[in-house]
Amino acid sequence: MNTRAIATEYRLAHWAGVMRERQESGLSIRAFCKQSGFHENIYFYWQRKLREAACTQLQQVTQVQTESALAPAGWSVCAVAEPEGNGNSSMAVEIGKFKVTVNNGDDMGLFTKVCKSLALLC
Repeated sequence: MNTRAIATEYRLAHWAGVMRERQESGLSIRAFCKQSGFHENIYFYWQRKLREAACTQLQQVTQVQTESALAPAGWSVCAVAEPEGNGNSSMAVEIGKFKVTVNNGDDMGLFTKVCKSLALLC
């Protein structure tokens, strides 16, 4: 990590604390900024930066979850079993009265076709 990224992280953490402090104080943004000695525009600038950072982080987490998901996009996982001694995890997907169990490493193309066929029957 470079020094610019570290400095940005430090500033974001600092301003997250400032915003938390403002919320806990119960003051309006205007009153809090006046009391703290900085302009409201600075507060709103860092509020926007924090929101952007949170959205970026959420997008990265969602992308990682999507890439590592066992179920195809658009399908819900009803139950996920903990990995057994062999390290394989499994999940069960219920579609109507049917239940399909798939293990990590199974053919996702076949799994998608089975689920779509079952969905047509329900």
